Amino acid sequence: MTPLPAFQRSLSLLKALIQIESVNPTLVPGGAGERRIAELLLSLLQAEGIAAKLEEVCPGRFNVVASVRGSSPGPRILLNGHLDTVSVEGMATPFMPVEKDGKIFGRGALDMKAGLAAAIGALLAIHQQRERFSGEVILAAVVDEEDLSLGTQYFLKNWPAELPFDFALVTEPTDLKVCSAHKGFAWLEVVAEGVAAHGSRPREGVDAIRVMAGVLQELERLDQRLQSGPQHPLLGTGSLHASLIEGGREWSSYPDRCVLKYERRTVPGESDAVVEGELNSILSQLRQCDSHFQGQGRLVFSRAPLEVERSQPHLRRFFETAQSSLPEQVEWGAASFWTDAALLSEAGIPAALFGPRGEGLHSLEEYVVADDVLACAEIIYRFVMDTQDA
Repeated sequence: MTPLPAFQRSLSLLKALIQIESVNPTLVPGGAGERRIAELLLSLLQAEGIAAKLEEVCPGRFNVVASVRGSSPGPRILLNGHLDTVSVEGMATPFMPVEKDGKIFGRGALDMKAGLAAAIGALLAIHQQRERFSGEVILAAVVDEEDLSLGTQYFLKNWPAELPFDFALVTEPTDLKVCSAHKGFAWLEVVAEGVAAHGSRPREGVDAIRVMAGVLQELERLDQRLQSGPQHPLLGTGSLHASLIEGGREWSSYPDRCVLKYERRTVPGESDAVVEGELNSILSQLRQCDSHFQGQGRLVFSRAPLEVERSQPHLRRFFETAQSSLPEQVEWGAASFWTDAALLSEAGIPAALFGPRGEGLHSLEEYVVADDVLACAEIIYRFVMDTQDA
């Protein structure tokens, strides 16, 4: 594939994005957040004559929303990507982009400044050729995907209802697979109660940590049942793991309270009611087995899984465009991780994931395959330029 000049800018833009710290401040106290990176993108887009604006989602944290319109009415396509990254703790030079052996290294190189740079490179090329396509392309570069997805939620809430989207592409890293599904998740909390007492007086104390051991055993059995049960054709089974546990006051005392936080990964068909029912069933069973058992549980937060029919016209045509460009690499896929595509889908927008290859998500060495950034930009460009009303 021979990239147009605008696509070539994707790599230089990626390196510029890596150089700007955009660590999510709600995940990492003191993180810089998204303001500087948003201002850079706004300046770049406006300098090219593209209509763009900032949306202040919460104090100091801004989405960038840009629009390119074609010469005539047609489908409205959304390109979505996030500006924030996770922590850089332990990384030697997280904001120094290094290109080596066809790979670009740095925090956010893969997750997901590469996909964002590809989307912007495509948008620049589309803008240069805007007289040749029908419809409209919107870029939403959003804050906070790595935590509560405040940016995409804000964008959806404030986007005019009279301007619906026909299709959305989230440019998360997918190893060049067109992903039509991904798992969801639920965060649940259990509190086990004991009785505080001096460690030398076992008849007076109840060890809340040992009480919680019964909960953990039942969760282990539940996880085994889930992973050996019926499989979703694209995503396999749901699962769970213990995430955080806290209890006790000091060495010489019986702990009167223990708190467990666990994560339940979900597949389509596993709702909040399902995961809450699992926990309530475990607690009920433990109470039946031990009349002295004291424990409560609750669902703290959840996000639904994503599943879009592959026969959806725009999704099918995007796949065909991508596969015709890279027939040896592109195939259908599904992602294990959660993305903002699920929020877009819940809002009634058919959404899929597509992005470059690389390694090191959330790890100490993160890189993206440089050629893939250019390829993704050109595929998005070709898809938009060929889009007609489906």
